Amino acid sequence: MSERTWPALVAEAVGTFLFFFVGAGAIVVTTIAGPGGPGLVGVALAHGLVLAVLVSALAAVGSGQFNPAVSFALWVAGRMGAARAGMFVVAQLAGALAAGLLLRLLFAPAAWGPTHIGTPALGAGVSPAAGIAIEAVLTVILILVVFGTAVDARAPSLGGMAIGLAVAADILMGGPLTGAAMNPARWFGPALAAGALENWYVWWVGPLIGAAAAGLLYRFVFATRAEEVALPEAAGIGLEEEGERSL
Repeated sequence: MSERTWPALVAEAVGTFLFFFVGAGAIVVTTIAGPGGPGLVGVALAHGLVLAVLVSALAAVGSGQFNPAVSFALWVAGRMGAARAGMFVVAQLAGALAAGLLLRLLFAPAAWGPTHIGTPALGAGVSPAAGIAIEAVLTVILILVVFGTAVDARAPSLGGMAIGLAVAADILMGGPLTGAAMNPARWFGPALAAGALENWYVWWVGPLIGAAAAGLLYRFVFATRAEEVALPEAAGIGLEEEGERSL
């Protein structure tokens, strides 16, 4: 394991924890605040803004994914080895669970109970199949933005701004339908902490399908040369150098 891997893994766990503490925490706050709370727009902004700043802040240490779907997409696109992607996913799930458990500890059951600590859930009339399709499409948007603004060397340097905006936009559309997780870890942490495991596969299958589709699209259609889809050192998000392929 490279000496650069451990800092990136710690940053993934810490970044995922902070991302979900703010994002899921904003949903818990809506219950506490009632009609005067942040609402859907506030929840979308909480997720998007905190993700934008965390991606930018932790990119320098090779972190900034905070999402098993992103790691999976990078592996599908040939930009991340399987072992390294797996380690990132474990770190992300650990950070997610820590956030869910801390939110449960800090707030009374009356606050976190109605939303199961912000666990994504299907809206009224939304079937599991429809939920999977919605999550897949929303994830495609997110992954394309990740590749187009942080992975592709041809892209402008935007830090995490575009990625955060993509998450916020997806939540504004899909929040009432599926919770717009686009991220298996976003479901995993709060769900385990709250014991809310209903329709669990929706938030794994949907995002991973979307991630695979976007990763393949970028790898075989949008990337004109292999070296053009390479991460600049300052961009981060956990891509490995050629010498680290064996991790």
